[in-house]
Amino acid sequence: MIDKEKAVLPVMWDGKHGLLSKLVQGGLWRPVALVTAMTALTACVTAPLPEPAEDAFFLEELPDELVALAAPYQSLEAVRLSPDDGCYLYRHEGPVETTLLPLRTSEGRPICVQRPSDPSTTG
Repeated sequence: MIDKEKAVLPVMWDGKHGLLSKLVQGGLWRPVALVTAMTALTACVTAPLPEPAEDAFFLEELPDELVALAAPYQSLEAVRLSPDDGCYLYRHEGPVETTLLPLRTSEGRPICVQRPSDPSTTG
């Protein structure tokens, strides 16, 4: 014999007395389906990303030597100097994302500025 107070029975799909049958009989299935569909669709929507004010970091004029060294397949419209390693980066606008890539010579070497040596390490 089953003790009804302790037994856990599924009430969602039991046919006559479950929650689903009450929704269908009461005509509430359409609003519930609509809210469920709208919730599922909003999960697919992404908010537009704000445009960063990056133009302040890009060089306004490029040195002639830099233009001569850069490989021709790179865009020189937006170039900046990386403070981390002293190498030039350019803005690459790909089909999926826009990112900063190292500016390279035709041979594939990164173009960097020569940093002054630290007098404390030269002895």
